[in-house]
Amino acid sequence: MEQLALIKQKGFDLQKCIAFLQQSNKLVTVENSVNAHYELAGVAREFEGKQAVLFNQVAGYDYPVFTGLYSNRNALAEIFGCPVKELPFLFSEAVAAWQKDPIAPVVLDRGPATEAVMDGVDLGRLPVPIHALGDGGPYLDCSVVIAKDPDTGVRNLSIHRMMVTGPQRMTMLMDTGRHLRDYYERAERRGQPLEITISNGIDPSVYIAAVVPGSAAPIDTDELGIASALLGRSVELVRSRTVDVEGVANAQFIIEAEILPHVREEEGPFAEVAGYYGKQDKRWVVNVKSISHRKAPIFQTLLPGKEVFNSVGLMGEANIFNLVSRQVPGITGVHLTHGGGGFYHAVVQIKKVYEGTQRNAILAAMAAFPSLKQVIVVDDDVDIYNAEDVEWAMCTRFNPETDTILVTKAFGHELNPVTKNGLTAKIGFDATAPYPIPKEYERVKFQAVDITKYQFK
Repeated sequence: MEQLALIKQKGFDLQKCIAFLQQSNKLVTVENSVNAHYELAGVAREFEGKQAVLFNQVAGYDYPVFTGLYSNRNALAEIFGCPVKELPFLFSEAVAAWQKDPIAPVVLDRGPATEAVMDGVDLGRLPVPIHALGDGGPYLDCSVVIAKDPDTGVRNLSIHRMMVTGPQRMTMLMDTGRHLRDYYERAERRGQPLEITISNGIDPSVYIAAVVPGSAAPIDTDELGIASALLGRSVELVRSRTVDVEGVANAQFIIEAEILPHVREEEGPFAEVAGYYGKQDKRWVVNVKSISHRKAPIFQTLLPGKEVFNSVGLMGEANIFNLVSRQVPGITGVHLTHGGGGFYHAVVQIKKVYEGTQRNAILAAMAAFPSLKQVIVVDDDVDIYNAEDVEWAMCTRFNPETDTILVTKAFGHELNPVTKNGLTAKIGFDATAPYPIPKEYERVKFQAVDITKYQFK
């Protein structure tokens, strides 16, 4: 009998993910005491993309810290029970299933995340790391924020960076165009705070649902249904003590809070996906009202690198593939590269059915994922996950004089420093061979062999 994928198994949570990573040699456990300020991130960086890291002793704190769950696509594929190249399509199918027949979450009175309540609210008791040397303070950067639409009560699920500034206080970034920002601005116009929960240490189904692009999850829909579609059952939430918003029942910690109206305080700098520090500015203020947790919780953090590139990239790839495929025939794959920060550079693979479709694909990809700054389109004989193969196509099939598409004054991603006042230029590269492919563009091939059949000394 075929074993269920880890995500489908009963009691699936972060602890089960950590146990799986340990059993499959994809986890490093650090027994030395480490400092949460800079040292922890410095150690984790050495294993980024290869193995997740569990820090059992963080100096001055009672709780271990885990990072790296999303840094390795192969490990994620095993957790979700599919080949690595099918991960974006698995997520895409979950979104489609949710759109067609959403599964509502179940709300419980108690759950693992409410086994204990912190006496006296003090964020300083949580081992929140300072990651990069130029960061403005300790940051929560992979916790899921749940809020409710002030008018309709529909839940929103999202992830935002939040800098700890006091025992009950944080400042946070809410990007332009995000649904949470829309909720907040409507509440603020009424002079009201926006109540939220912040769930730390959630399972990957909820995390993936939280990074679904807005174009695939309209503001009047509850993205928690996407997590339910991935799980094959309803996500469990738990009622809060001090706010009218639920937290994720299997989280490690739940912070109950409110975003204050008409208050702004300093936030930043913070090491962002572009590889630069997001600048310091006066931003939105979170007032913390309660903290609950498991009896033996594990605090989760992530480095602003491969974990972001993979988690955001996988959902972005699925969204771009779906939207572009509806307009352009022959799309066979999309990859948001790590060099592009998972946001800015897409490689689109196409099997041409007639000349010109590749140029349409470039423009359609830019429209489907507005954060994109660069798109390369290649033929289906090019491995889009292999940077050398893509470079080969650029060098032998791209003619700068005729195969460049430049789009000026387009809406861009505000965390990219070249974006000014929300606008940037975007560029597309047609690195495909002419159609039909002439003899001189025929790629060298070798006989395929099964290397396991050979003996070597």
